[in-house]
Amino acid sequence: MSKPNKYLFPFILVTSLFFLWAFLHNINPILIPHLKKACQLTDTQSSFVDTAVYLAYFSIALPAGWFMHKFGYKKGILFGLFLYGAGSLLFIPAANAREYYLFLAALFIAASGATFLETVANPYITKLGEAETAAQRLNFAQSFNGVGAFIAPIIGGQVILSGIEHSREKLQLMDPAALTAYLDSEAATVKIPYLVIGAVVFVLMALFFVTRLPEIHEKDEKSSKFSFAVFRHKQLAWAVIAQFFYVGAQTCVGSFFIRFTKYANELPEKRAAFIWGSVAMVGFMIGRFSGTFFMKYIKPAKLLGIYALINIVLIAVAILAKGYIAVYALMAVPFFMSIMFPTIFAMGISGLGEETKIASSFIVMSIVGGAIFPFFMGQISDATGGNIQLAYIVPALCFAVVGLFAYKFRNLFTETQTAH
Repeated sequence: MSKPNKYLFPFILVTSLFFLWAFLHNINPILIPHLKKACQLTDTQSSFVDTAVYLAYFSIALPAGWFMHKFGYKKGILFGLFLYGAGSLLFIPAANAREYYLFLAALFIAASGATFLETVANPYITKLGEAETAAQRLNFAQSFNGVGAFIAPIIGGQVILSGIEHSREKLQLMDPAALTAYLDSEAATVKIPYLVIGAVVFVLMALFFVTRLPEIHEKDEKSSKFSFAVFRHKQLAWAVIAQFFYVGAQTCVGSFFIRFTKYANELPEKRAAFIWGSVAMVGFMIGRFSGTFFMKYIKPAKLLGIYALINIVLIAVAILAKGYIAVYALMAVPFFMSIMFPTIFAMGISGLGEETKIASSFIVMSIVGGAIFPFFMGQISDATGGNIQLAYIVPALCFAVVGLFAYKFRNLFTETQTAH
């Protein structure tokens, strides 16, 4: 069997993992308003959905890397799928009990599994074939990450969101039995979707288990020591800060989009979920491709700065305007977010040589920003009587930090770009 044919089925299986973790991240804009309604939460409390997911990435990334090097790629994938599937199935008892902390625990476990999958799959897929085509394989696999990003809110909006949105006043007028029945029915809508997700993940786990995956060992690879000395490189220190704020901004923009459209334009939740997936996230995917094209003519740092400035303006319009103008402005933001993660990443590790691996670990860990900034948005909204529109000042300030990073290192040369 030729080498390409030998790796074809393993490549297909590993590529499917890219869809899984994208789906998990991009279902959050659906879960946040849904659980807010089903569990009767404040905006601050609902933001803990993002906290659970990103905290898992922050705390599990390094153990996942250690596990992979200790036990190999295949066992890392199997363990990741087990956690992902188990976390998904835990949504069922969480819905039965209608206990928010159980939902958060289920999300943390599933996200821990996704962390394992992402930690393993990115380097592993570059090994499934000839070294000359490694970048091509990784970019192809990353396209399924984009597919998951726009499919998740569309499917989630249709099968999880009920479309029944009672006002606070109407809920207060319900008798206790009717209110309990309504909230139980809302919580129950996650059962079948997450049962299906769990089943699919465990079927995929079984396929990985019975498939002979090539176990690849690096030749003469020296393990990087975990050391803060790498921060002597100023571009890395700033990149970690910029990535922390960027991921915070990205999470904020999407997580409260449905709440925003309801507040600014009285848009029904199902409609809002659909346009987020079919327009905003498709724009994000298109932005990845067009950004790569623009970088042939514009320096990455300059384009990053331009896009950060445009997003600040768009969010300012979204905060100050009303109706569809505000919604359209916010929908345009993901297009200009598209290049930010990979560009910041590439600028941060530029010219670091053998310290690249440890530098990459610190940049990946900085995504914990996604666990923190939605909380501040929730605080602002709750403090202003539910004005989630005003709370979008948080991602605007985050994009300002990204713009400052781009300006400060505007002359930095980057040899590569890393997709995420």
